Amino acid sequence: MAASDTPRSPFAGKIDFAARTPLRALAAAEIERLLAAHRRYIESARRDGHRADFGSADLPGMDFSGLNLRRVKMDRAMLRQADFRRAQLQRANLIGTILEQARFDGADLSGARLSGANLVSASLENACLADADMEFAVMIKAVLRGANFHAADMSGAILDGSDLTRADLRAANLRGAAFPAARLDAADLRGARLGGALLAGASLRGADLRAAYLRAARLDGADLSDADLRGAEGLTRAQLVRARRSSGTRLPEGLAER
Repeated sequence: MAASDTPRSPFAGKIDFAARTPLRALAAAEIERLLAAHRRYIESARRDGHRADFGSADLPGMDFSGLNLRRVKMDRAMLRQADFRRAQLQRANLIGTILEQARFDGADLSGARLSGANLVSASLENACLADADMEFAVMIKAVLRGANFHAADMSGAILDGSDLTRADLRAANLRGAAFPAARLDAADLRGARLGGALLAGASLRGADLRAAYLRAARLDGADLSDADLRGAEGLTRAQLVRARRSSGTRLPEGLAER
């Protein structure tokens, strides 16, 4: 496919990922003070201490693993290669945060705000991101196996080459999201909104797409072997002829092979 013919997200060019707030340095003692105050804030149900604010902080490689960071403020911080494994980050503010190669395996980010976050090559295996706001997040080559994105807003997200094997994407908003060459094998996409999504070359082997909305989704070269598309809305025969299927692929009524 020529470069000029490559499908592009309808959101392309509508957000400036380069715009950055100047970073601030934090001494180790200040970090410990902020974490201690945040711990009191959480344990006292917000009656004591205060919410930690790491916004625009320069903290590459920081170890936050296992900590209770619920509601923490980390927007536009530099957290490349930071360790958040098994951390509690419910409703955390991570808007525009640089999280390249960060580790979130087993972390709870339900309801977190990650719009415009950079998660390139990050690992979120078995993480919970249910109801998270992730519009325009960049997750190129991210490891998202078994992650829970139930009802998350991932509109315009960039997931080129990411691994979403067995991920839970039920009722997720994936409008205009880009999945070129991504792996979505055995993913649960029931009721997901995929209008205008770019799935060119993606692997959806055994994926559950029942009742998914697929109007104008690009399926060029996508592998739908053994996928379940029953009840999918907006899907056309023209889309299907560009995809790969197997005898086990189940199609919506009216599009089944005659």
